[in-house]
Amino acid sequence: MFKKIMELNLADMSTSQILVTGYFIIILTGALLLMLPNATTNPGSLSFLNALFTATSATCVTGLIVVNTAAAFTTFGQLVIMALIQIGGLGIMTMSTMVAFVIGKKITLKERLIIQEDLNQFKISGLVRLIRYVIGFTLLFEGIGALIMFIRLLRNYNALRAFYLATFHAISAFNNAGFDLFGNSLESFTGDITINFVVMILIILGGIGFGVIIEIFNFKKFKHLSLQTKIVFLISGFLIIFGMVVIFGFEFTNPETMGNLKFGDKMLSSLFLSVTPRTAGFNTVPTGSLRNSTLFFIIILMFIGASPGSTGGGIKTTTFGIMVATLWNLIIGKKDVEIFNRQLEKEIIFKALAITMISAFLVIMVTIILTITEQNNFIDILFETVSAFGTVGLSTGVTPTLSKIGRILITFTMFAGRVGPLTFAVAFAERERKGTYHYPSEDVMVG
Repeated sequence: MFKKIMELNLADMSTSQILVTGYFIIILTGALLLMLPNATTNPGSLSFLNALFTATSATCVTGLIVVNTAAAFTTFGQLVIMALIQIGGLGIMTMSTMVAFVIGKKITLKERLIIQEDLNQFKISGLVRLIRYVIGFTLLFEGIGALIMFIRLLRNYNALRAFYLATFHAISAFNNAGFDLFGNSLESFTGDITINFVVMILIILGGIGFGVIIEIFNFKKFKHLSLQTKIVFLISGFLIIFGMVVIFGFEFTNPETMGNLKFGDKMLSSLFLSVTPRTAGFNTVPTGSLRNSTLFFIIILMFIGASPGSTGGGIKTTTFGIMVATLWNLIIGKKDVEIFNRQLEKEIIFKALAITMISAFLVIMVTIILTITEQNNFIDILFETVSAFGTVGLSTGVTPTLSKIGRILITFTMFAGRVGPLTFAVAFAERERKGTYHYPSEDVMVG
């Protein structure tokens, strides 16, 4: 099927196929750049597999690394990674449209359809205006975040180094990438309120979706917000608060993570660890030292991920919300699925179910194969797989020890997670066109 896609002309390709091919080309280009001798600090060049893994992790805004970003890459290599993060976080069509704005090129209908697919929007109207908002808000949030972190980092570094670190981590945080240049993520800033809150706010802003940000920017009252924005607020807020409480309870007495911290630092670390599974990947306490109960709970948060039209991955908060609402309406005996006095169309419910099932199938299959090829514990392998699928980047330390087969599988999982499981499946599926007739219906017992 991939051969078929490569043989198609651009005009003959579906929007899903163009997106998948576009991300693949960006990743391959990034891998080749990272293989240049002046991209790495060690003599020679990075192997193709490691370069491909790193480029995929950056473009898919994941943050899983097989080599230490701060130690293994030169400034040039780090700048390549930062560029890939920005392109991957905003989407290739956003970046392409920005270039079109600069050179004065008009956006065609085909390009608008691809933008619609890339940004996960309902309608084609207003997409160019949305792109302007996306670019403007991105520069604004990353700029403010970088400025605050720059002022804070001046305590530890000279002005030039502080500016570079602040810029890199602001871009990495807003795009939910999780790449860092400190060598140990943010473990050196466990109790630092400024760094923690700036990074958390950037993660949340990058993960709630640009459509939601625009609605907030227009100062709409909650009752006037769209159904999607209401669901995003409800699910995101619940997961962050509930996640903080659960993680605090699980890790409160763990001497290897939060046990020896002050009460305030324990609360801050719990909140950060609840926010970062939104697909960010930063950590302020050692992930590998978390208890199995905490790891499994974070796996659930990572699988849900961020919101549609954002820089994050996962099945998305709205998908999770729709599945919960469907279950609840079924339990209370309602024929229609209703949320906030609105009825959901069956097509949306079927799409949410399809996304959840495809995602679960991908995670299960990759995990099963990795349990055969790798020597790590099951919980660590499952954690790594879901982290890759959700483009999170949290790891218990498995990533550098992965075999070649393991690295290929995780690379594939990151790629599928970034472009979207349904988009990826549609791009490689044969689209069968059927007539307007319908088969007779028949009941089947379930449960």
